[in-house]
Amino acid sequence: MSNILVIAEIKDSEPKKATLELLSKAKELAAGMGGSISVAAIGTGLAGFAAKVAPYGATKVYLADGVDRYNTEGYTAILAKVIDQEKPGLVLFTASTMGKDLSPRLAARLDAGIAVDCVEISAAGGKVVIKRPVFAGKAFTQVAFDGVAVVSLRPNSFPVAAPAGGTAETVNVPADFGDVKAKVVELIAGVSTKTDLTEADRIVSGGRAMKAAENFKILNELADVIGATVGASRAAVDSGFAIQAMQVGQTGKTVNPTLYIACGISGAIQHLAGMRTSKVIVAINKDPEAPIFQKADYGIVADLFEAVPVMTAEFKKLLAEG
Repeated sequence: MSNILVIAEIKDSEPKKATLELLSKAKELAAGMGGSISVAAIGTGLAGFAAKVAPYGATKVYLADGVDRYNTEGYTAILAKVIDQEKPGLVLFTASTMGKDLSPRLAARLDAGIAVDCVEISAAGGKVVIKRPVFAGKAFTQVAFDGVAVVSLRPNSFPVAAPAGGTAETVNVPADFGDVKAKVVELIAGVSTKTDLTEADRIVSGGRAMKAAENFKILNELADVIGATVGASRAAVDSGFAIQAMQVGQTGKTVNPTLYIACGISGAIQHLAGMRTSKVIVAINKDPEAPIFQKADYGIVADLFEAVPVMTAEFKKLLAEG
């Protein structure tokens, strides 16, 4: 296998945890099959960025410093030039909003094979082999690539390796979008400071049984105690109890946390499609026949308005005891 190129995602000039996951997996692949690891980073305030990713295996970092707003066409133009120079055999993205938008366009530009939202990746016989969910997560398929492979990996699918020593060469590339058909003229930041659902390690979600938007307060209280992000089912969003950015499911966000607590969610297949790969699922529902219990590792048959405050209090006691 030839070189691996990791497309970095950046927040406040720092590599996101999902990018470190990509680098950790790339390091494992490179160790087994040969080749080096490069990183392409586009953003602002990237001085010293190479030193932040070198401990995770990067040996070369392409920096397009001075880009303050994402643009699909512009990012594609910059990355296509990087790839033309680097000539990697594997290009890795995070299966985030940006990754899902950008990777298909870049693959088309490169005339390369693509697989999105993958949960496993390996190299065998000089080929990249991936595993990804299909049919709303009810089954998995394996795909092997000949030639250049563009792959996006689901966040929280791989651990972040312990940082080691190392340095990386910095290659500055022009932060030039060229001629683009659309431009972002304004960004309005959300009020939440919590980790995005797609990257969250713990999630507490509410369904239609929350009854009203103000009742999500009890989920926020639980989430604050255990360091979680609050999500919602489509039924809760459609009912006006939560905003669309909180939606988990087939028409919302696909998540892969260590812990997923489903409160008053029946477990429709569309919701399961977005969270069924969670490591541990806890379901709280008054209906013992709710489909969510078939997928849950732990089930609580109870009124969520009674069970959730009890859980919050117990977690507080456990954390206070250390």
